[in-house]
Amino acid sequence: MKHGSSTAAGLVLTGSNLTLADAEGVLTGQVERLSIAAEARKRVEKSRTCLERLIATSATIYGVNTGFGKLANTRIEADEVLALQENLLRSHAVGMGPLLSIGVSRLALALRIQALAKGYSGVTSALIETLVEMYNRGVVPAIPEQGSVGASGDLAPLAHLALVVMGEGHAFVTHAGANGAKDGRRLKPLSGRAALRRVHLQPHRPLAKEGLSLINGTQISTAILTDALIRAQNLAKIADVAGAMTVDAIKCSQKPFDARLQQVRPHPGQAACAANLRALLEASQIMVSHAHCDKVQDAYSIRCMPQVHGTLRDAVTHVAGIVECEMNSATDNPLVFADTDEVISGGNFHAQPIALAADHLAAAVADLSSISERRVENLVNPDLSGLPGFLTPHPGLNSGMMLVQVLAAALVSENKAAAYPASVDSIPTSANREDHVSMSTTAARKCRTIVVNATRVLASELLCAAQGLEFHKPLRPGKGVAAAYEHIRQHVRPLGRDRTLHRDLEAVERLIRSGSLLAAVEKDSGVLQ
Repeated sequence: MKHGSSTAAGLVLTGSNLTLADAEGVLTGQVERLSIAAEARKRVEKSRTCLERLIATSATIYGVNTGFGKLANTRIEADEVLALQENLLRSHAVGMGPLLSIGVSRLALALRIQALAKGYSGVTSALIETLVEMYNRGVVPAIPEQGSVGASGDLAPLAHLALVVMGEGHAFVTHAGANGAKDGRRLKPLSGRAALRRVHLQPHRPLAKEGLSLINGTQISTAILTDALIRAQNLAKIADVAGAMTVDAIKCSQKPFDARLQQVRPHPGQAACAANLRALLEASQIMVSHAHCDKVQDAYSIRCMPQVHGTLRDAVTHVAGIVECEMNSATDNPLVFADTDEVISGGNFHAQPIALAADHLAAAVADLSSISERRVENLVNPDLSGLPGFLTPHPGLNSGMMLVQVLAAALVSENKAAAYPASVDSIPTSANREDHVSMSTTAARKCRTIVVNATRVLASELLCAAQGLEFHKPLRPGKGVAAAYEHIRQHVRPLGRDRTLHRDLEAVERLIRSGSLLAAVEKDSGVLQ
């Protein structure tokens, strides 16, 4: 992944330079500081000057001297303009439910700054500087997940973000020493005023249009989807590792991964997956041991891995393009075009691109979990695997990994229910003024849930495949498969007699999420595609 304009001090925002790799750095806390490029600051100041000039003419400007939504035709007097912005933020902060993770909230803050830095929102440099200093000093707004329909922007959750700017709402302080914690672990939110006071930052009172500019945008749904997307990118490779382990564990053929097959159906993801499987299975003694068996074809869940895993890769590529476009877009309303002295109302806050992208990725990841679960069944079922029943050396008295497949089945069925697209839904809001909405935040949240479940399904396959390889010793599996097996065995011992497998599954899930499993495999097999 390419990085945007970064320096040793952090990331310089220009309004158009953020990449998925930059977003990952923000999510994980590796990007510690933000700053605004000089050219972006000039655009912001030019836009603000234009807006103030138009305000001085008493021109009617939506959200500046009018009410909002259905109340757009209500004129606001000049002496009430500032109160209008504060009232907007307070009245719109109706979010409920669990709080977004600190990483996602931090990314939403960075994306909001990036959108304002494009120079079309008419805000002051002082507002942007307050947001930047919040980020740099570790103030992360506490944002409830529920409340957005993804149309006039993520209004409710972004209002919770914006309240902190003026010393209200709630926020975490994530720098070392805050609340006795470090890097955001186990923190409790403080009041917005207390959070700003702790880092010696003064609140900013929103000026004309600034309240509206803070909450008109898709940054919450984009941040959640970005988190899910980055995890899904990792799962594409992990699925290849798990699948290759299963191939060796149940003595399947690697012929379906032949490069010539992929060349005559040249989807990029399919070719990448097949190449990975060939690399992972290279030098397998197990493969050689059954070269002349009478088995003709393997189950679809084995031989169609390039086609299915590859489709996820192609979906990830497609969604990544949409997400990077959205991260670098002006999603405010109205927008200020200083070159022509115009303020134009439109619909850039409508998050349909994000909603559809989230649903697309959710379906692809749900299907990945489905094919992985079928491979778990192939591993534990003695009629399919040729291995001892449920992968225990002592079946009967011991149930072995019987319930690991049940877990995978439960997670896959949950994913099927969650994969129903949110983007096809719409419900009118604001007295029917906002009569078509995207449900982008719902779509992104469901996508993230599916990615979490799929991670656990793949952990189930990895655990079972590692156990299956025990029965082929002393034959050595493929180079990449052996690396995965050995890394797993550093954390999970082979199964002899029955034991509680809950901790084993959690351990493998941690290996996936930390990146250590993939790193161990790529050290031996080379970087996977």
